[in-house]
Amino acid sequence: MSNAEHIAKDRAPGGVRSPSRLRQLAAASIGNAVEWYDWYAYSFLAVYFAEQVFPKGAGNSLVPLLSTFAVFAVGFFMRPVGGLLMGAIADRRGRRTALTLTILLMGGGSLLVALTPTYATTGVLAPFVLVLARLVQGLSVGGEFAASTTFLVESAGPGRRGLFSSFQYVSTTAGQLLASGTAALLAALLTEQQMGQWGWRVAFLIGALLSLLGLWIRRGAQETLPQALDSVRAGETPNEERAADRPGLFEALRRHPRQSLLICGITAGGTIAYYTWTTYLPTYAQVNAGFDKGEALTVGTLSLVFFALLQPLGGLLSDRIGRKPLLLGFSLGFAVLAVPLLHLVTDTFVSLLLVQCAGMVLLTGYTSIAAAVNAEVFPARVRAAGIGFPYSLTVALFGGTAPYVGTWFKQAGHADLFPWYVAGLCLVSCLVYLTLPETSRLELEK
Repeated sequence: MSNAEHIAKDRAPGGVRSPSRLRQLAAASIGNAVEWYDWYAYSFLAVYFAEQVFPKGAGNSLVPLLSTFAVFAVGFFMRPVGGLLMGAIADRRGRRTALTLTILLMGGGSLLVALTPTYATTGVLAPFVLVLARLVQGLSVGGEFAASTTFLVESAGPGRRGLFSSFQYVSTTAGQLLASGTAALLAALLTEQQMGQWGWRVAFLIGALLSLLGLWIRRGAQETLPQALDSVRAGETPNEERAADRPGLFEALRRHPRQSLLICGITAGGTIAYYTWTTYLPTYAQVNAGFDKGEALTVGTLSLVFFALLQPLGGLLSDRIGRKPLLLGFSLGFAVLAVPLLHLVTDTFVSLLLVQCAGMVLLTGYTSIAAAVNAEVFPARVRAAGIGFPYSLTVALFGGTAPYVGTWFKQAGHADLFPWYVAGLCLVSCLVYLTLPETSRLELEK
């Protein structure tokens, strides 16, 4: 077959090149991993730079850490704005445009964190710069989930939406692994003093550079939004479409209020369990059980590898038996086991590793299919914004605040209440899952 025949074969009827599913998967996944490396580096390194940016309270060593996690939560509260704005861009201009913007914003935010001055040298300017950086990153990551979720699921072949969906958290976990591994390596190579003075900045500089790599990789992605593809086939660009044909900023909320609330219920239990087990648990072990900082990072890295390997298996299983059995297994499992699992955390390496891995087995019932479940709720016209805003709002309320709430419970002398808080939210989501229709066999709404 000649080269011209190969090109013709690889083109859709309207003259638009038909995307390779593997290429689409790589563009979304690699870029997403870079994006989440930048986001998670903050939580893994917070224990090192907290006292550099925030002053200690009188006689209370937890004040800098609490302040740092408060900024972590502030970043989450920009995520609904990012989910709405970037989701609207993805629905109006195309998924690829939104994915390009999100990774540029994340790289800029990471560079700003790396250059944050210390409180000793600039006073209140230091926390101001850190807050600004996290606001930019929050805007980016809120839009990233909206755009990459829709892009991944729309790129999937028949009967493979669950599998493609799982790569949302495979790549997210890869970003966490890279952040955790980088933090662990720096902690091993540098002294505690060096890590606190300048070592933590290296990780954020790496993140800014990796964002450029992610941007380059995403240039090869093909658009999946039907309206944008129709414009290209007609010889136009999405920018030339009539404004009246594009969805409004709040169209998803206005026309699909029930679906928007459904996304909140689907997400509440998943986000608190996810951020507790993948982000906060090492700090929880340090604060509540006196676990060593370096060993906590090592346990986190090992358990994340295990978690990443589980995701495609969960996605494939959902394509075979449906989404609801996995969602119910996750939510009921955490409602019953969250309290005893967190109470099993001690200062031993094996206890933390077993607790973290056990939780991740249960968590896979949610994370491996969250993108597919969310995407199957909305039509393509408003899918990105429809998912992005309610999802990010729920994550901000319950996921982003998990480290702060857990640390606050400890400071208030009620550390035992945090596991019950996690279990309660998972039970709420379980009730929502019981009402969901099974969508794994249905066509994705155009």
